[in-house]
Amino acid sequence: MDIQLKRGLLDVCVLAAIKDGESYGYRIIKDLKPCIELSESTLYTILKRLEAAGSLTVRSDEHNGRLRKYYRITASGLRRIEDFKTEWKEVISVYDFVTREDGHE
Repeated sequence: MDIQLKRGLLDVCVLAAIKDGESYGYRIIKDLKPCIELSESTLYTILKRLEAAGSLTVRSDEHNGRLRKYYRITASGLRRIEDFKTEWKEVISVYDFVTREDGHE
């Protein structure tokens, strides 16, 4: 799979995992497991990229004596999910075109 396409898909998956409320790394990985497996290092790279893009915010809070980072989606992140849904319709169209059987339209 094209690396840019995969990156975009992973970003949207992470945003979708936190769209209903704030979450933290381990929980995001667990929530995504039925869809895709992510390593911690991959997830944290994605989270930093999404934070830098303004798609999520982060706060730290103590949990069981350790600092835990909690991530919350922003309005920009929600728009990114909606944009993905719209763009995905075009991707499906391209896929249908590429995979059509010869002689059929």
